[in-house]
Amino acid sequence: MSDSEHGKYWFCVKHHRVESGPDICPPIDRLGPYKTEEEASRALETAQQRNEDWDNDPNWNDPDDPADPDA
Repeated sequence: MSDSEHGKYWFCVKHHRVESGPDICPPIDRLGPYKTEEEASRALETAQQRNEDWDNDPNWNDPDDPADPDA
């Protein structure tokens, strides 16, 4: 593990667990890095909240978009 990765945590979406250190899953299976193990353990909730925030952001949604079936 490089010095830049020391003290970082990831959430593995394949195994649904927090990982750190040299034996972690490949990047395709991880969310993060997070500064703390607790933050990493809430990765899915954080991602869900960010997605909801994005979906409801008027700067990213055009209510008159005919290509959007939900508009």
